Amino acid sequence: MSTLLIRNARLVNEGEVFAADLLVRGGRIDKIATSIVARADQEIDAAGQWLLPGMIDDQVHFREPG
Repeated sequence: MSTLLIRNARLVNEGEVFAADLLVRGGRIDKIATSIVARADQEIDAAGQWLLPGMIDDQVHFREPG
């Protein structure tokens, strides 16, 4: 199971912006905290960067049948 640790990001979640670390295990978010102490296969220092949730384009017009 691969792990990814993103440190020092400006995280946007549930309408709030805060400095945090984010740990991903096996493709799923495992933990969000101000400081995470964990070993990870890959680590990214996101200092000064924004970390946003996935976006969905709700303006897409699906054509049926397509």
